[in-house]
Amino acid sequence: MDIDIKFGTEGTFIPPFDRGIETIKRIENSGYDSVWFADHLMGWIPESIWTPDLIEMSTIQNSPHDFYDVYSVMSVAAWNTKNIKLGTSVTETFRRHPAVLAQTFLTLDHISKGRSILGIGTGEGENIIPYGIKWEKPVSRLEEAIKIIKLLWENEGKVSFNGKFWKLKNAVLSIKPYEEKKYPPIWIAAHGPKMCELAGRLGDGWIPSNFNPKTYKEKLDIIQNSAKKAGRNPEDITPGLWCNLIIDEDHSECDKLLESAYVKNYSLIQSNEYFEKFGISHPFGKDFYGLLDYIPTNYDRETMLEAFGKIPANLCDESFLHGTPDEIISKIEDYAKSGLKHIVLYNITYNCDITKIKSSFGCIKKILQYFKDNKS
Repeated sequence: MDIDIKFGTEGTFIPPFDRGIETIKRIENSGYDSVWFADHLMGWIPESIWTPDLIEMSTIQNSPHDFYDVYSVMSVAAWNTKNIKLGTSVTETFRRHPAVLAQTFLTLDHISKGRSILGIGTGEGENIIPYGIKWEKPVSRLEEAIKIIKLLWENEGKVSFNGKFWKLKNAVLSIKPYEEKKYPPIWIAAHGPKMCELAGRLGDGWIPSNFNPKTYKEKLDIIQNSAKKAGRNPEDITPGLWCNLIIDEDHSECDKLLESAYVKNYSLIQSNEYFEKFGISHPFGKDFYGLLDYIPTNYDRETMLEAFGKIPANLCDESFLHGTPDEIISKIEDYAKSGLKHIVLYNITYNCDITKIKSSFGCIKKILQYFKDNKS
């Protein structure tokens, strides 16, 4: 089928820094349209299981929590590329004041010559709670932040804002975008109904994670209906999707990787509601909400291994995009029928089996080539 899908990938730098510069150049030369960078202080994997017997990546990366400042990295990445879009996946407004975000992304806009994307969401507990920051009213807070960012971008001279979370009085941000009146697009990581409604009213793009095509279409309908109610053209909002990808020429190899400690660990980020779809409660309790409550530094090895034993195979099977290149192509086409325009493929294959670095990226190359050849 003729189809026009944009492709992104994950590009977060890990030490040594020079290796990240080499990687970002290789990503652009591979034909991707976008690259996305995590804004983390802490990674999702406990150090207690960051051992070669469980996660082989531990042999080449000292800690699962090795993260450089995302905006410094994006600046370097922008300076070393020419065409690829660069986005956060995603930042939030507990650590980042909206006025600072507004200035930061205008700065990145100039460094990249108009290629930056502000990917933003409500945040994750691991980057907030351990650092003494209070988590409260994340959706309302995000909405107010986006309004402030746009207010500062779109108004000349002094602006004031009397909100619940921030108050501005005679504030200024006089720098203009790299291209006249073309501000960095704001892509919102929306999953629940309130966030999807917000994305429809205020977002330029939508970047959820790991929905199946049916659910994706249902959520996109909420966003587009919200846009219409707000007097916006729904076509002005780019429907994106972040997918954790496991890929191999042999499907049975993918099934084996779905049983890995790496995959089981990431499954714990899901909510108890999601686990109940498979007839069980979350291993850490019925009241556990992964994105907020899962703080990896709180868990010892024994607790983690016990939790892994409670995660069924069919849950992992549904939670991760996996298969052969042809199978992944078919699944992406299904997403396209549901309205998808921009997919971000995060290759986690080699995190499950380090020997598959070269082969997995070879498989992805086939996918990119297929859609390039069949572009409408």
